[in-house]
Amino acid sequence: MITLIAAVAENNALGKNNQLLWHLPDDFKRFKNRTSGNYIIMGRKTFESFPKPLPNRTHVIITRQKKYTSENCIVVDSLGKAIAICPKDEELFIIGGGEIYNQSIEIADKLDITRVHNAFDADTFFPEIDLNKWELTATEFHTKDEKHQFDFSFQTYIRK
Repeated sequence: MITLIAAVAENNALGKNNQLLWHLPDDFKRFKNRTSGNYIIMGRKTFESFPKPLPNRTHVIITRQKKYTSENCIVVDSLGKAIAICPKDEELFIIGGGEIYNQSIEIADKLDITRVHNAFDADTFFPEIDLNKWELTATEFHTKDEKHQFDFSFQTYIRK
C-alpha cells in the first residue's frame, strides 16, 4: 500500500524555503507513529530539511543529482525506482515534497493528511484532493492550545 502522509494547510500549502510553516507536536507524534519501522520515500530537498535521518525508518531519497549519496540511505533517480526497491507486502510512505506528491498522488492508495486550519504564504503545495477519486473515511479535529498555534484535523482518505 502506498500512503502519502503530509501536513497541509487549507490552501494546500506545505512549506516555504524548505521549511514547515507551523509547529504541531501532535502531528509530529502521529507522523512518527505511522512511519516508524517503514520505508519512507522523499525528494532530496525534503531529506535535507531534516537535521539528521529519522530513526527507525528506511530512507529512500529521489534526486536527479547523479553522485548524491547519504549514509544509510537509498538514493534513486525516479519515483518508480523508489517504489520498486520497497517491500511489496508493506505499507510505504511518501513524505514529500510537493513535486514528489504531485508525481505519486495518482498511484497512491491512501492519504494521511493533517489539515492545518489556516492559509499560509508558501512556495510548495500539496496537490488538490479530487473527491471523485478519494473518500474521506476518518477525521479527528484538534483545537489549538498552548502547544499548537492552529486548529488542525487528522484526515484519512482512501482511493475510491
